[in-house]
Amino acid sequence: MLRLIPLVSALALSAAAAMADDIRVGVSPGEHAEIMEEVAKVAAGAGLNIDVVEFSDYVVPNQALADGDLDANSFQHRPYLENQIKDRGFDLVEIATTITTPMGVYSDKIEDLAALPEKAKVAIPNDPTNGGRALLLLQDLGLITLAEGTGLVPSPLDVQDNPKGLKFLELDAAQLPRALADADIAVINTNYAIAAGLSPKDDSIAMEKAESPYVNIIVARNGDQDQPWVKTLVEAYHSPEVKAFIDEKYHGAVLTSW
Repeated sequence: MLRLIPLVSALALSAAAAMADDIRVGVSPGEHAEIMEEVAKVAAGAGLNIDVVEFSDYVVPNQALADGDLDANSFQHRPYLENQIKDRGFDLVEIATTITTPMGVYSDKIEDLAALPEKAKVAIPNDPTNGGRALLLLQDLGLITLAEGTGLVPSPLDVQDNPKGLKFLELDAAQLPRALADADIAVINTNYAIAAGLSPKDDSIAMEKAESPYVNIIVARNGDQDQPWVKTLVEAYHSPEVKAFIDEKYHGAVLTSW
């Protein structure tokens, strides 16, 4: 739990939230947690107190939100939410876009993908959406070809052409930075790369293109969209103060959606 220090924002936030309110927002480590701390400072000036709750994986935050343990979460992109709703039946909705964090390829063994050896070990996330995202990136980089019609959630079984005979290691996304000791390359989400002390700009050997469908979002339970705190939360997130924080801290590794 974070100790929040109220900070009066110059932003004219919603008068509907002028009375003190408390919400719990789930985040993943790294930039999502760091940004939400800044959002909390801005929101406090409008009477909205945000308890930022950090989760170490991508599985629990949606369940916690569906169960009522959270009021909102901010850690996932649209394809992941759509897949979670399809597979687990969550009645959750997007209330705002936030940031895009390009996925990167990292290695402790090579400095250029041209040096990737035959039968190299490639670590990717083990959840369907981020694993599929990693495979799509590897396809864009010319390392593999995926079967047609797999959409945004291909799996290693959908790899149709694999000239180097790459071996895929499917691991929990949070563990991928540690896999660099054993794998030849790892495809890592930006939040976990930053949390592990990696710089997407300086340490990655390849990055996802900016034109990506993987914009991140704030999510709430269906039915809460019109709650006064929702507007205040979104306005605080989309504030000039938060945008300046993101631009100054991440130097292009994290891109704002507004």
